[in-house]
Amino acid sequence: MNNKIYRELSLLLQLWQQQQEDSAEPAQRAQALCDILTRHPLIEQALFFTWHADTKRYRVQMESPQLPPSLHASAGVTDTLLRAELRQKGYVELPNSRLNTSRLISSLKRSEWHYGLLAPFRLHPNDDSVIALATGAAAESAPLLYLLTAFEHLALSATKHSYHFAMSSAEPLPSALCTHTNGAIQQANQAFFELAKLEQLPFEACLPANHKALAQACYQQRRAIENVEASAGTKLFLWSYIPLNNHEVLVRGTDATDALTKEREATKARRLYRLITENTTDLISRHLPDGTFLDASPASWSLLGYWPEELRHNSVADLFHPKDLKQLAQGAALALQQLGYHTMTYRLRHKAGHYLWFETASRAIRDTYTGAVVEIVSVSRDITERVQAEENRRRLAEVVEINTDIVLFVNLQGAVTYANKAARSTLRLQPESLSSLADVFDENTFQAIQQEGWKTAVRRGSWNRDANITPLQGSASIPVSLVLLAHKSAGGERYFSLIMRDMTERALREAEQRQYQEDKAHSARLIALGEVTSAIAHEMNQPLAAIANFAAACQRHLKQNAPTSLDKVAQGLDHIGHQAHHASEVISRLRTFLRKGKRHLEPLNLSQVLSDTVALCLWELERENVKVRYIGEHKLPPVYADRTLLEQVLLNLIRNALEANVEKHERQGSTIIIELQHNNKKATVAIHDQGPGSDEQTLAKMFNPFFTSKEKGLGLGLSMSRTIIEGFGGDLTAQPSPFGGLVLRCTLPLVPTQQETQ
Repeated sequence: MNNKIYRELSLLLQLWQQQQEDSAEPAQRAQALCDILTRHPLIEQALFFTWHADTKRYRVQMESPQLPPSLHASAGVTDTLLRAELRQKGYVELPNSRLNTSRLISSLKRSEWHYGLLAPFRLHPNDDSVIALATGAAAESAPLLYLLTAFEHLALSATKHSYHFAMSSAEPLPSALCTHTNGAIQQANQAFFELAKLEQLPFEACLPANHKALAQACYQQRRAIENVEASAGTKLFLWSYIPLNNHEVLVRGTDATDALTKEREATKARRLYRLITENTTDLISRHLPDGTFLDASPASWSLLGYWPEELRHNSVADLFHPKDLKQLAQGAALALQQLGYHTMTYRLRHKAGHYLWFETASRAIRDTYTGAVVEIVSVSRDITERVQAEENRRRLAEVVEINTDIVLFVNLQGAVTYANKAARSTLRLQPESLSSLADVFDENTFQAIQQEGWKTAVRRGSWNRDANITPLQGSASIPVSLVLLAHKSAGGERYFSLIMRDMTERALREAEQRQYQEDKAHSARLIALGEVTSAIAHEMNQPLAAIANFAAACQRHLKQNAPTSLDKVAQGLDHIGHQAHHASEVISRLRTFLRKGKRHLEPLNLSQVLSDTVALCLWELERENVKVRYIGEHKLPPVYADRTLLEQVLLNLIRNALEANVEKHERQGSTIIIELQHNNKKATVAIHDQGPGSDEQTLAKMFNPFFTSKEKGLGLGLSMSRTIIEGFGGDLTAQPSPFGGLVLRCTLPLVPTQQETQ
């Protein structure tokens, strides 16, 4: 058997022997013996039985537990055969026993004792008792029998010798005697035994980890070693080592679980408090009633630029802003004296010289007997950013309130939560009864906001649209430019703002500007008409001369009265009608060019408009011996423009190219090249001339109003043409042409496809 286990069991046996000397009851001695045996790792349970000759059966000597009755209780079965086999063999194994008729074995089996053994055991020389041991399936009987023999020898020895212990069994503190050489425990009292039993620990495990060294040091130095801390399971003990004269050391323990636990918790709390104090971003400080610093946390360096040592014995009033000093000093002192606490917001000077905003909560510490304030504890926080943010919000609120634009705060349901002064005045809103967007906008605008505005504003940050708003009291609608902005609060909630600018004056100015542009364009067309008068006369003279010739021929045929005269007259009349229709088209084209009216944007066939424009100056081209050649694409997608204004621009560009060719080639023959091309979004008409060209300075000023290189020019043609083209969403540029001379390139937007409009 393991020496450690044997030594421990021996100590327990000594305790049992002590109970014998203390006149313990037989049941108590049997219980103590069974407790000793159950501490063995192979033994699960132990029961002690004594023989009763009158009933010829074994009975449990212990106070508990009681076995269930035998199955043979009514049949008069006894334990005589079991007793005989035990005396003959020395032990009986379970479940190998064949004594199925034994009352004791039957009771053990009913208690589910499947493995174990029964062996005689004498507490004194004349005893006739049995020990029953319950074991596991793998336990062998030989070690257990050896153990029982050793314990029986110790038990019998206890009746022949008298044991005297250094401590009384009534000692309430756990105590033990150990050797001074290796600390081996020789004796222990009842309290020590109960401690080991309660915590289910070996004896040595209840003592300090350096128990052996402590015992040696105690005896060698001949002095007591006190309050050595050790844990015994769930309990904490303070052990004292006391040297004795008989080469032994007395070890006595005191249960200090509550005291040590509270002390550790207090130590932990103090450490945590110090950790929080040293690492918090707030300034924690202690002051005398007059404001003198007693101490401060290390946060004083990061907040004010002073180390705690620099602040001690200095007054906090020295750091106050001059404007805050008098009011704070009086108010704080009065509040702390009367209420015991005070919170204030003020400015403190940083070591670098600038001031910071602080919020400080102070509490007074009073004298227990007099109630006078003896100390002040303060917690200060830097709120400079918060104060600045509040100031910025206040200024922003003032700007929003006095803004002349209409500003509304709304939620996703369209309810107005705030309206600035301009909104309340324009929409006739009352601050206490804000309305809904459905009451402000027309149905189409409100539906657009609901279906498109919210989503676009959340995704892109803003959504804009031109709309009309109607005041609540039925006044005339007001045109506005609307911008819907999406915002997110600190808590993540969405809210929106509507900013609307009254566009009434701008609409009037734009109308006046459009009227001015139209008048100017009409004047330019009249000027152009004067310049193409010869072409118009030529265009009209040709059909009129033809009409006169065909009319004279018809008269001659009628006078001849020949059979074929009527056919020739009919042919002449057909020619007269054709020439008259041609003259009518010329007049109609001129009237369209010269008409004055509102701009009308529509899809146009650019090639057709270009051909009609070239026809207006065809006679002039023929007179100057200038030809027109087309290159590039012949069929272009429709463009989006006003036909009359586009014809005016193209006529101006063609006539400029004609004049440039005549300037260089006179009537020797030259060509105007018209290049057509397009991409996915725009179509381009490039008109190349073969004139003398222009230098860079002239190109840079070419589109400036009233700038011209012609002797009789006004300098408005190209400037007005660019304005018209830019109004269509296009562009007009000039640059040197690869064919010689200049190229004026006009770009126009194509009509959007169905997919682009969706």
